[in-house]
Amino acid sequence: MQAKKILMAGSFFLILGVGLGAFGAHGLEKKVTAAAIKVYETGVRYHFYHAIGLMILGLIQLHLKEISLKLPALLMQLGIILFSFNCYLYAATGIKAFAMIVPIGGLSFMAAWALTLFKIKGYRF
Repeated sequence: MQAKKILMAGSFFLILGVGLGAFGAHGLEKKVTAAAIKVYETGVRYHFYHAIGLMILGLIQLHLKEISLKLPALLMQLGIILFSFNCYLYAATGIKAFAMIVPIGGLSFMAAWALTLFKIKGYRF
């Protein structure tokens, strides 16, 4: 069941990524600066990388039932929220407080991947 939840989270974040990417491409282009669009695009790019990462974690979980990838999946979701969503908010509003949260999301991504490595490394094939 854990794998199914991770795959569902990945699918949900991929749906959001498509919608938010389209909004950035069509809804923001004439409303914000080119620099803000670049920040927004960075958010979308990392959003997609880690939503696909969630799908990969779910697939790994299907095959390695003996380990739990729940915490890495939660950290990845937290990273999307803290990194990507704050990129979106900063790009749209220019409020620097949003930009200051982005590195915490990056650390969450790094922790998710490091924990995944640790969990898989400890698994005996």
